[in-house]
Amino acid sequence: MSKFLRNIWSAGSRQLGLSAQRRLFHQSALRRTYEEEKVVIDQIVSKLPEQDLAIASRMRNIGISAHIDSGKTTFTERVLFYTGRIKAIHEVRGRDNVGAKMDSMDLEREKGITIQSAATYCSWDKDDKNFHFNLIDTPGHIDFTIEVERALRVLDGAVLVVCAVSGVQSQTVTVDRQMRRYNVPRVTFINKMDRMGADPFRAIDQINKKLKTPAAAIQVPIGAESNLKGVVNIIDRVALYNEGSQGEEIRTAEVPADLVDLVEEKRALLIETLADVDDEIAEIFLDEGEPTTEQIKNAIRRATIARKFTPVLMGSALANTGIQPVLDAVVDYLPNPSEILNKGLDISEGEKPLDLIPSSKEAFVGLAFKLEEGKYGQLTYLRVYQGRLKKGGFITNVKTGKKVKVSRLVRMHSNDMEDVNEIGPGEICATFGIDCASGDTFTDGVAQITMSSMFVPDAVISLSITPKSKDTTNFSKAMNRFQKEDPTFRVKYDGESKETIISGMGELHLEIYVERMRREYNVDCVTGKPQVSYREAITMPSDFDFTHKKQSGGAGQYGRVAGSLSPEDGKNIFETHIVGGRIPDKFLVACRKGFEEACEKGPLIGHRVLGAKMFINDGQIHEVDSNELSFKAATLGAFKQAFMKANPVILEPIMNVSVTAPGEFQGNVISLLNKVQALIQDTEIAVDEFTISAECPLNQMFGFATALRASTQGKGEFSLEFKQYAPTPVHLQKQLMAEHQKKLAEQAAAKK
Repeated sequence: MSKFLRNIWSAGSRQLGLSAQRRLFHQSALRRTYEEEKVVIDQIVSKLPEQDLAIASRMRNIGISAHIDSGKTTFTERVLFYTGRIKAIHEVRGRDNVGAKMDSMDLEREKGITIQSAATYCSWDKDDKNFHFNLIDTPGHIDFTIEVERALRVLDGAVLVVCAVSGVQSQTVTVDRQMRRYNVPRVTFINKMDRMGADPFRAIDQINKKLKTPAAAIQVPIGAESNLKGVVNIIDRVALYNEGSQGEEIRTAEVPADLVDLVEEKRALLIETLADVDDEIAEIFLDEGEPTTEQIKNAIRRATIARKFTPVLMGSALANTGIQPVLDAVVDYLPNPSEILNKGLDISEGEKPLDLIPSSKEAFVGLAFKLEEGKYGQLTYLRVYQGRLKKGGFITNVKTGKKVKVSRLVRMHSNDMEDVNEIGPGEICATFGIDCASGDTFTDGVAQITMSSMFVPDAVISLSITPKSKDTTNFSKAMNRFQKEDPTFRVKYDGESKETIISGMGELHLEIYVERMRREYNVDCVTGKPQVSYREAITMPSDFDFTHKKQSGGAGQYGRVAGSLSPEDGKNIFETHIVGGRIPDKFLVACRKGFEEACEKGPLIGHRVLGAKMFINDGQIHEVDSNELSFKAATLGAFKQAFMKANPVILEPIMNVSVTAPGEFQGNVISLLNKVQALIQDTEIAVDEFTISAECPLNQMFGFATALRASTQGKGEFSLEFKQYAPTPVHLQKQLMAEHQKKLAEQAAAKK
């Protein structure tokens, strides 16, 4: 197996739409250690005005992330209730037909899942101080992973919710990877402690082993499963009981006698774990001393912000137990905006990285990280990194140079909003009437600064879509809006088949958009069978010498190009080295366009080419017949000629599949996975259920949900995540090529 193929298989997860410099910056930013960041942060903080420091110290920007059905939205609902933002608790699948506050879409309430991340803000009192939280509840389903990406891109910390029964699951690993990508520290909350089979310490062990994140409990439960009564804070050695009709009152008491030994055991383990990640505790530990409560809390804060440790709390959101201590932990252990180093790119200095200063006196810099269509037009969510944003002021879109007026400024509370006059550094807000795309940077017009883009995964599934009505105005509006809102939703028109093709992250992803089109735009659509987004690649170099000649009365077309086509590590590259001006520069520009067009539709089955480098080093022009069109056509022909000689292969997306079901159905599930040619990687058996992790080609997974329901009496669930591209089996490659040729022949016949 060639090194090239090993590299190219994982190329599907690369960033899209970034300049080379910006991509390099984005990757190098991930390699910074916190110690290096801390030096710069301390320098910045020392120069901040006291008022800005005071405001920042009482602010937390946090996200709630987890695997599907781990209880994120239920947890968020309790947070809003206990902080006084809502007056009553409603459930995700409640019988009152109201639904959780953060699930504002009808589709979310019907399906019982979060589709769009929802932003809100709330206040929490601790130690006679009032803290301001900007909170984003994110989806758990991998199909809506861009919602998690864009939330983590602008947040300073996160609460990772883990199920006490299932522990670390497939999407938990994905969320962990996303948090690492954006250097987001987290506290962990082990939810569903009231369920049968709950084992928080097994979950903590999985966090250490699977996520490779040092973690230790700062609480132990009082009671278990249906007898869950509260938690013990092992740092302060105090028992906490939730009382009142909805757990709104916290009663403190002494540690129950039967838990004293466990508390001391877990406290010693906490100190030992901290000694591995914090120098001060390490010294005390080596001297066989006992750190004070204050020293332990300070060490947890330092290690958490440095992304070396995660404190673990536990409880049950549904049973209204253990939520308030998590809010205290957010205050105690997660960073405020002045403790995080945010970088921008100075356009005037050739996109040179520079440190942003969270000061109200600096030039305004903000990032539009999320778009929504509201009743007043496009709603744009902004994170302010430095400076102030004022209602009635003007801001400039760095990408387009367009200056716009901020006519309205609001703080969001799910789908409700509250008007404000100005927003300072570190805040998250929303505004109307701004034409932009997700990821655009705004400044005051003076600062020439742009933010690095977020990671956008490649689409893995496509289907054709046609509106039933001949009036396509609303259809076009919906497509344009959905593309602006969601970078993972792609639309293209296939001129040959005369079809509109939509692409996305999975069947559910596209199904939701088709349904939203019907509900929000009154457009009923007919969809084709889902198609896998294959890729085409070459495995060996080949040379080309191609001449494009066309004569048809008057001026004709002539262009000759020569060079080589070779495999490249997961990206497409076009290079030229022409001596003596044998091909003028204006024609070389046309050659580049031809190369880009050829990569969009490969010669084998018309899918995108991945990992090809075209090098043109010779050619010839005709004094009369040569033009841009001739050399574009010559490059297209040369590419196809060389591609077919370079041992081409079709690559298919390989998915990570995680299936969870009751233990009695294990044999059925294994049999089903064998049928879809899955390669089983790992099996975990819990008290009453099992989880199988496997790798499987995406083209085998269509209809898997129905088959799984049938083989597990509707009790099984699964999740899919793109892993890499790998060559298809020879028989499938031949089949796909034959189908493509048949389709081309049908299209040619239709034209006649």
